[in-house]
Amino acid sequence: MIFYFSGVGNSAWVARKLADKLQDRVLPIAEEIRTPMEYTLAPGERVGFVYPVYGWEPPKIVLDFVRKMKTSQAPEYLYFVCTCGDDTGKTADVFMAALQAKGWKSHASYSILMPDTYVCLPGFDIDGEDELKRKLDNASARVDFIGEELSRKVIMDKHGCFEGAFPKVKTYVLGGLFRKFLMSPKPFHATDACISCGLCEKRCPVHNIKVEGKPQWGDDCTMCLACYHACPVHAIQYGGRTKNKGQYKLSL
Repeated sequence: MIFYFSGVGNSAWVARKLADKLQDRVLPIAEEIRTPMEYTLAPGERVGFVYPVYGWEPPKIVLDFVRKMKTSQAPEYLYFVCTCGDDTGKTADVFMAALQAKGWKSHASYSILMPDTYVCLPGFDIDGEDELKRKLDNASARVDFIGEELSRKVIMDKHGCFEGAFPKVKTYVLGGLFRKFLMSPKPFHATDACISCGLCEKRCPVHNIKVEGKPQWGDDCTMCLACYHACPVHAIQYGGRTKNKGQYKLSL
């Protein structure tokens, strides 16, 4: 089985493509975390996790799910795949620590470069058309490669995620600042362009938005930006930081 979390759709696409290749089932973490989270594993069954990198670490909802989920036995073969716009920092180490706390271990891990979707800081925007196409073309080939390796249950000596430069600084310093100062949903608002279509509420993976005239955000936000990118009239903004920034629509 493949557990995944996805905001704008990149990680969901990866999870479903892998499921097709491996003939496995896919389960969305955002929905599964609202259930008893108890799973029966068949002998030798693969268990996979697919998630995006937020602030150079796994989303909190993914770590919470791993800590709380219960299985009939420890996974005999476990892997994870993280999607990122650039690099992963020490994301893999953070995730593997959560596994080790349960007495589990990762047998294989990968990162996949996908289009940038984070737009909430100066200098951050979506990729241009050429870069977007390059990343999506390469991602398709990368998923094929990963699917082939997982079908053979490849075991890695070390994780296969691309950390990039200064990974410890990114995850443990910048990531800490990101969690402390840039995870609040309070700056989200809808401008007068809002047409009250409800699409933002529908696309929010954690059901944190209610549309009553204009959308209202609760406190349970993952900063996935699904609402921002889904808005058909670009009415959703994050303070003044997203003005004139682009929107991303997965086109695979």
